[in-house]
Amino acid sequence: MIKKNDLFEAEITAMTAEGSGICRADGMAVFVPGTAVGDRCVVRVVKVLKKYAFGRLEELLTPSLDRTTPDCPIAGPCGGCVYRHITYEAELKIKTQRVRDALERIGGFENIPMEPILGAPSRTRYRNKCQLPIGLSKNGEMQMGFYAVNSHRIIDTHTCLLQPEVFDRAAEAFRAWQKLSGESIYDEAAHSGVLRHLYMRCGEKSGEVLVCIVANGAKLHGEDLLVKMLREAVPEITGIVVNINHERTNVVLGRELRTLWGKPTIRDTLCRLEFEISPHAFYQVNRTQAEALYNKAAEYAGLTGAETLLDLYCGTGTIGLSMASRAKKLIGAEIIPSAVENARKNAAHNHVTNAEFLCGDAKDAARILYERGERPDVIVIDPPRKGCDAAVITTIAAMRPTRVVYVSCDPATLARDLKQFTAEDYNIEAVTPVDMFPGTAHVETVAVLSRKSASKSFIPVSISPKDMGLSEEKDQPTYANICDYVQKTHGMKVSSLYVAQMKAECGLETQADRSGDKKQPKCPPEKREAILDAFRHFGMID
Repeated sequence: MIKKNDLFEAEITAMTAEGSGICRADGMAVFVPGTAVGDRCVVRVVKVLKKYAFGRLEELLTPSLDRTTPDCPIAGPCGGCVYRHITYEAELKIKTQRVRDALERIGGFENIPMEPILGAPSRTRYRNKCQLPIGLSKNGEMQMGFYAVNSHRIIDTHTCLLQPEVFDRAAEAFRAWQKLSGESIYDEAAHSGVLRHLYMRCGEKSGEVLVCIVANGAKLHGEDLLVKMLREAVPEITGIVVNINHERTNVVLGRELRTLWGKPTIRDTLCRLEFEISPHAFYQVNRTQAEALYNKAAEYAGLTGAETLLDLYCGTGTIGLSMASRAKKLIGAEIIPSAVENARKNAAHNHVTNAEFLCGDAKDAARILYERGERPDVIVIDPPRKGCDAAVITTIAAMRPTRVVYVSCDPATLARDLKQFTAEDYNIEAVTPVDMFPGTAHVETVAVLSRKSASKSFIPVSISPKDMGLSEEKDQPTYANICDYVQKTHGMKVSSLYVAQMKAECGLETQADRSGDKKQPKCPPEKREAILDAFRHFGMID
């Protein structure tokens, strides 16, 4: 059995989801950062657990054909990038395989209809947002950069190949100002000092730049000097703000903003729409690849202009709004109130008049929409890394959309959720990985599902009373006739109570007060659809 500090020779045969190479020693998997598939190397064991171990590359004996010279001197200790030592072609293969493996191993799928990964036009300078933690070095000087892997130890960084060059200029001007002003540095252990983070955003298309200083205080020493030095170093700058964060927390931004100069937002264009972006607003950090992702999602949605589109987990509305012109109606739902407000403002700013945005988590929003009778033709979901709640998927399936477009930032939770969708009468039609974050371990995926059996959906039909075996004089929307129609057309029995509930929901009559009957059953989804079909048949609703 291997133990800590053992040395062994091995070949790297695969990669983990986090970007480490995998080899074996004494039958145990060993994960080795900074390696590539095909490397023959000497590995030192640094940690042994029950079923696997972690190693460190000690000597590269025979390099993989995928290897290339890293273009960043701190790629290893920084930990933000894990693939700068291999070619981009190799990186895309790894990310494609990661998605496929998750779908096969977690989802249990075979013969997955996977399209080629959408690679980025550039591996460098693509991020439009940067947040640099600030701390003190051992000699008492300010350091600013990125946290080392699995720690809060700052790797002092003067340039990052993922960030635009304008951020480097702004950061150097900020460093120079701190030396001149003597403003104190935040100590997270003591919760003292002022400067916590330097936060920057830029518009790829607009060229606008916003610099935000996150501070454990409302005022900075030498604010006028800071504005002067930043504006001289960065002529593109359009706003300088202070974000006040007094909390003992790892959350970067506090709630309050104070503008030192210019405006507290930037503009940018995405999918022909213009967005106003504040420090708090969500906006995809790789705008070019976001357009590729949204265009693929729109292709999968297959909108013709006649559909109701539901955008769950809509954030500030970017995905839904990018498709709104192709839909009859857009409904967005998001749990964060400020994001919903931003979505509404974005819709108004872009003259989108067919959009409605609700505030609530996906489960509650889907239930509310279901209960008010909304039946979206297409549903787009872009959940957080943890994926969808099972109840959300069940409610989506009960709405019976023709297509579901799933945008995912985690292949594992995507695979888990797609497995539930297929159990809820949906088929996977296509899957496309998208490389939103070149150099890093992350990969986005967009998948489209379609309902398996249209025969199980209840399509409005026009059947005469004679066809139904009813006399013309009985063709009235009485409770008895509605129940009779449902049984003969859909093969199920419904009660007058359910009919009354549906009449009340459709505004056809006021349901009797049954508030004292706490055990009153609710009309099941399948019977609900059948009763609505009966209402259409009798001309009670459109």
